[in-house]
Amino acid sequence: MTTEQRLRVALVDDQTMVRDGFARIVRAQDDMVLVGLGANGRDAVDLAHDAAPDVMVVDIRMPVLDGISATREILAAPMSDDGSPPPRILVVTTFNLDEYVFDALRAGASGFLLKDASPPQLLDAIRTIARGDALVDPAVTRTLIGSFAGRIRPPVEPTTTAGDLTPRELEVLRLLAKGKSNVEIAEAMFVTRETAKTYVSRILLKLGVRDRVQAVVHAYRTGLADD
Repeated sequence: MTTEQRLRVALVDDQTMVRDGFARIVRAQDDMVLVGLGANGRDAVDLAHDAAPDVMVVDIRMPVLDGISATREILAAPMSDDGSPPPRILVVTTFNLDEYVFDALRAGASGFLLKDASPPQLLDAIRTIARGDALVDPAVTRTLIGSFAGRIRPPVEPTTTAGDLTPRELEVLRLLAKGKSNVEIAEAMFVTRETAKTYVSRILLKLGVRDRVQAVVHAYRTGLADD
């Protein structure tokens, strides 16, 4: 795999041991390349602009600028000159607190992971959100999104209603809202994994949202997630 084909990853954490530990894990992967390290939220904003990462792993509690504010600023920035999209943000924290998950989702993060996650879980999270999927740590209850959905405003306000989705797409959206993966969706609907992935892509396009997390948020806010 060439450097151009590998996932470009940047890591930002004010704790040196955590940052260096994450860096060693990423550097050991054949499909990833570490493009930058930072120690605060301002570093994260600068890295997003200068290093053009595909995925950024960002801590929440940091000096100068916290991770939530940095995420919000990164995703609100204008598109780069070459037309590449902003990086996807994986927020990591020591704290399994509802308000942090809420703030991370509201800021537009694509994933939320606790720092006590294992190296394989970290790597899987990076790869998951790089594919355009979204991830919330299993330790964080899936019903949390539903609880906060009415308070979360996605980066792009969708206008899609149930009538804009086909019955099959609506069924897929409801499975997404239950936290189902593409494999689980395929099994539930008796289709191939590729077909399930196609359904998800169409839903994101119709809703005008970046990823699965924002699609689920929209589903709860509009009642589309109801059976």
